[in-house]
Amino acid sequence: MHKQKSATNGRQSQRRPGWLPLALTASGALLLAVIAWLAWPRPAAPLAPIEVDGAPKLKIEPASIDLGDVPLGRSVSASFTLTNVGDQPLRFGAAPYIEVVAGC
Repeated sequence: MHKQKSATNGRQSQRRPGWLPLALTASGALLLAVIAWLAWPRPAAPLAPIEVDGAPKLKIEPASIDLGDVPLGRSVSASFTLTNVGDQPLRFGAAPYIEVVAGC
């Protein structure tokens, strides 16, 4: 029988690194980049400009809403934005309420 000779002629074959170490390194670098991006401080939302010094002040936008004639039994909704435009903390002494003025 014929034996085939190895192409290495007795030397150990030199194996190139596979794709796995490269993929693990790239994945690790990507993971570190994502963590750094998530940990980076974000600018705070802009605060409302101070209109009153030394006291709290509640600003309601819009000041009023006209829903027109609403038939009995029909539900309506409206949204208000409440903002403290003073330079002191705003605290409510009682639960806030909405006054509905009829006939205006």
